[in-house]
Amino acid sequence: MLTLNVRGLPRSMTETGVTDLFSKFGRVHKLKLAIDPFKNECRGFAELAMEGHEARAAITGLDGSTHDGSTLRVGLASDRPQRGRR
Repeated sequence: MLTLNVRGLPRSMTETGVTDLFSKFGRVHKLKLAIDPFKNECRGFAELAMEGHEARAAITGLDGSTHDGSTLRVGLASDRPQRGRR
């Protein structure tokens, strides 16, 4: 199981929308979509878990693609820069 970070999601995106988008490449096992509690809209990023080969296919298929006018950035969670503690 691999964890993916998704950035650049449009504000109109919902959990169902993210699941539908990634389901083309395999089963989404876990999803955390960041929602602004005051505006009740997507904050532009999510984290999800997929099987290894399906996650790699999703990265290849969706990274750099445009969805509702926003360019998606999809990558492995371990690829993001570390912040905080050293």
